[in-house]
Amino acid sequence: MKKKYVVKLTKDGRGRLCDLISAGVASARMLNRARVLLKADTGKHAGERSALTDREIAGMLETSRATVARVRERFFRQGLDAALERSLPDRLYKKSLDGRAEARLIALACSGAPEGRDRWSMRLLADKAVELGIIESVSHETVRKTLKKTNFVPTWSKGG
Repeated sequence: MKKKYVVKLTKDGRGRLCDLISAGVASARMLNRARVLLKADTGKHAGERSALTDREIAGMLETSRATVARVRERFFRQGLDAALERSLPDRLYKKSLDGRAEARLIALACSGAPEGRDRWSMRLLADKAVELGIIESVSHETVRKTLKKTNFVPTWSKGG
């Protein structure tokens, strides 16, 4: 079956990939992608060998056929550098808490625990922040990440 995304490396590109692999200082993901490209290469300097299938390459490199197909496609569409680098996430995440809401959350965490409790839990803080109108809705995990990001040290963890 004829490949839709054929990999034909230049002599320089092939040399660059070989150097990258032999140096061994790149990330495992990048090294694996370089190996995929070298195995998929059908150019003159590849010895004019017949193209290996994605299944054969995946078997040799102990990776998935989907990975091989994605690397081939990225090389074909965007070039060598794009095929080696990690792709940017497709999704942009909207920040749940702005600076003012973070400050109010930290102030709330510094305040005394609710009646009948020894200390604040992340879930209690999240529920109280919603109750006080600091934010419309927030998860306990967002509260945890926010407090961690600001290097907040709760009073209950200082001594024990």
